[in-house]
Amino acid sequence: MVSLKEHLKAKLRGKDAPTAPQARASPTAVTPPAQAAPGSAASPPSIPERLWNRAYEHAKANDSSTVDAYEKILSVRLVEHNADVPDAPHPADLASQQNEIAQNADKRRMQMQQLVQYGLRKTEKDAKVKQGVGDGIQAAMAVKEVVEKAIQASPEAAVAWVGVCFALEVWIPTILMNPLTQASSNRQGIAYVVSRMDWYWHLSSLLLDENMTEARSKESRGQLEEVVTQLYAKLLLYQMKSVYYYHRSRFATFMRDLVKLENWDGELSDIQAAERAVRADSVQYNTSSIRAQLGAIAETAKSQNAKLDSISSAIREQTRQQERMHETSEDKRCLADLRLTDPRDDKKRIEETKGGLLKDAYRWVLDHPDFRRWRDDAHTQLLWVKADPGKGKTMLLCGIIDELQESIDSTGVLSYFFCQATDSRINNATAVLRGLLYILVSQQPSLVSHVRKKYDCAGKTMFEDANAWVALKEVCADVLRDPCLTTTYLIIDALDECVTDLPKLLDFIAKHSSASSRIKWIVSSRNWPEIERSLEDAGHQVKLSLELNAASVSTAVQVFIDQRVSKLAQQNKYDERTKRAVLEHLASNANDTFLWVALVCQHLHATAKRNVLRKLELFPPGLDALYERMMQQISKTDDAELCKQVLAAVALVYRPITLEELVTLVEPLEDVADDAELREIIGLCGSFLALRGQTVYFVHQSAKDFLLAKVVQEVFPAGREAVHHAIFARSLQIMSMTLRRDMYGLKALGTLIDDIPMPKPDPLAAVRYSCVHWVDHLRDSNPTASATYAERLRDGGVVDRFLREKYLYWLECLGLCKSMSKGVVSMRELQMLVQAYVSALLFSPKQSVVRKLFQYEEPEGISFTPDIRDNWSACLQTLEGHSGYVYSVTFSHDSTRLASASWDNTVKVWDASSGACLQTLKGHSSYVSSVTFSHDS
Repeated sequence: MVSLKEHLKAKLRGKDAPTAPQARASPTAVTPPAQAAPGSAASPPSIPERLWNRAYEHAKANDSSTVDAYEKILSVRLVEHNADVPDAPHPADLASQQNEIAQNADKRRMQMQQLVQYGLRKTEKDAKVKQGVGDGIQAAMAVKEVVEKAIQASPEAAVAWVGVCFALEVWIPTILMNPLTQASSNRQGIAYVVSRMDWYWHLSSLLLDENMTEARSKESRGQLEEVVTQLYAKLLLYQMKSVYYYHRSRFATFMRDLVKLENWDGELSDIQAAERAVRADSVQYNTSSIRAQLGAIAETAKSQNAKLDSISSAIREQTRQQERMHETSEDKRCLADLRLTDPRDDKKRIEETKGGLLKDAYRWVLDHPDFRRWRDDAHTQLLWVKADPGKGKTMLLCGIIDELQESIDSTGVLSYFFCQATDSRINNATAVLRGLLYILVSQQPSLVSHVRKKYDCAGKTMFEDANAWVALKEVCADVLRDPCLTTTYLIIDALDECVTDLPKLLDFIAKHSSASSRIKWIVSSRNWPEIERSLEDAGHQVKLSLELNAASVSTAVQVFIDQRVSKLAQQNKYDERTKRAVLEHLASNANDTFLWVALVCQHLHATAKRNVLRKLELFPPGLDALYERMMQQISKTDDAELCKQVLAAVALVYRPITLEELVTLVEPLEDVADDAELREIIGLCGSFLALRGQTVYFVHQSAKDFLLAKVVQEVFPAGREAVHHAIFARSLQIMSMTLRRDMYGLKALGTLIDDIPMPKPDPLAAVRYSCVHWVDHLRDSNPTASATYAERLRDGGVVDRFLREKYLYWLECLGLCKSMSKGVVSMRELQMLVQAYVSALLFSPKQSVVRKLFQYEEPEGISFTPDIRDNWSACLQTLEGHSGYVYSVTFSHDSTRLASASWDNTVKVWDASSGACLQTLKGHSSYVSSVTFSHDS
């Protein structure tokens, strides 16, 4: 026997031969079917037809608003059917739709037949489109087949089956396209009703067949008819309300108050109760044959119901998975935009640079009473590790991080950040919070919800604009309050190297380190009084001074010396005498300073074995003394002046620079032949500089501090301003030679920054730093202090010529460097690169200098241009935010801040250049009438 599944597959593959199109009629002039129907006026209606008609009238009498709404929806479909246009226009207001359904039973039956045929065709079309979902569509097609057979056998059955067709027709696309918005109880109920319609239809004909009248009284027969009619009426109303529910989105005004749609479970329970009543009242009529027939139909209905319900559940789950995948994709994008650096990579880099992490060099701290108190005392949340430069604070924290990582349980979280003053990416308070958040969210993805509250509205700019600190501070606070965080460790190294907004960061740490016993903090820094004063507000804290633990630090330094000398002896083939001499000299002169040992070993590594003992005497104890000795050695070389220019430039740049960028900034390096010679020059500065890959770094912040404080006359003979000016002038010169339109050959307008691959070689490699920071060096060169420097700023000077000739190209390169915020404020939001030409020209006033100078760059093919005024408006900015009158406005003494006092009881502080609101001061009990800045602000 061919299975139902195979039969349905065959039906879905095949298609009946097309039939001749039927003539369409108006809804009120229904064309009768071609063949005579058994239920025509010439013959009395069948039992099922009579009972279904009675049930229809009964439903209309009991719930006229539902039936009226249902008939108006059918009327809309009749219009579509007779116009042969699916989804034809219909009134936006269902209440204004004319009811086209005839109130005469015979005419209504014929309309219902039309609607059934139309619905069956539409269901088959939808099923073919969606057949990839398998058994659920097959189950729906099985119900369709039952409807077709019933209508063919008894056209008068249309009044019963039209609701099924409509429910089935809408059920398929609804459950496929929008499964999560469909009421679960209605979905299950309609599957139950639709699958059992065949059973309902045969119920009356089997139980009330007038040819089987033996032992049946008229009275009991009438009672049974009434019970069956009540069941049919409930079925019809359930179908009507479902059709109404499915079509609710098609009408702007949808008579919600007239039709109650909330109680799907209750109405299905009423239907099932009516079924039980029919079974109870029909016991005397049931024969074994009737029971067998109804049982077989019921089993088929049960199978179809299971399939219909399973497909809806499967698709809902699939939709949930797709939504989760979409959310996961958005979460990943948010996390990628949050990432400025991965502190886990920074930790590996630091350890590799310093020669690896020695357990014996930091293990002492794990048993220290102060560390144990911080770790074990629930009321001690902050540990401050402090010491002078070179004492090993960073490596100590690296060791603590490793130990905590191993000891915390699966629910614990550890996040950390390493500040570095010479790298602008990681030397500010905003970067610290971004780094901490990045690791926290990476370890506990659920925390990303706190970030996305703001990110979904602002995008990546929330991490980069003038209000980034304010936004990230609030996000971090929400994350730290999240109940899913159990034991959490937050570690920040080198607070003294947080160059920008350190007071804000210290205030944040002091506030939140005492807010929860679940969150424990470790910070490290030099012995700076301002840091100590700020951290005193934290309350429950422990200070661990390395100077006060000299014995432990001395032992750790000795371990470090033993390891380094053993490595030197192995690499340079030291004999025992040489090795012992090196060990003794390092141990007696290190002064418990890891950095001093590392620098001396670095020099010994490049020293021939025969010269080691003589050279040892040249390394005095103490970092400053060692740096002084290294400067003396540099001064004796043939490249002394070149080395000093390199040191001066590297000391004043705002981030670590590459070798290519260094050549751009230091003009004499243009004569250096190749990369090997460049590396040799860096090697001559080896006590101060280190080369990692292609990037030049200071070996330690103390090396930079020494150059800026102790040997200023040697490194900056004409002053720092002169070096800044030289970097500015070289930057402008190289940019003028390099920048051109469309540096990356994009050609098309509208290319998104994230879609642009970096070409190899990168034409911007040598000028990236200059593009971003040339204005910073111009500012710090104090150009107004010198007539020569001021000359460059006048009309016709180098800056004027550069802006006239290269302004748009510079904007493009800022975009390619992802540093548009460093350019003109009005261009900050620009995200499409070459579109800078279009935007800057089309939206500049007609008489503006930019518009006149770059007329030849105006794009072709733009028919409609904005109506822009001739000159720039006198209004530069509008500062919005107060909810009441503004009574007082004042500028700070350096003109970088603006304060406003208002009727709304607040004072707001604004960034004068960008117009961003930096802070809102609340707490006044009445309006604020006056505001001013103090002289030390």
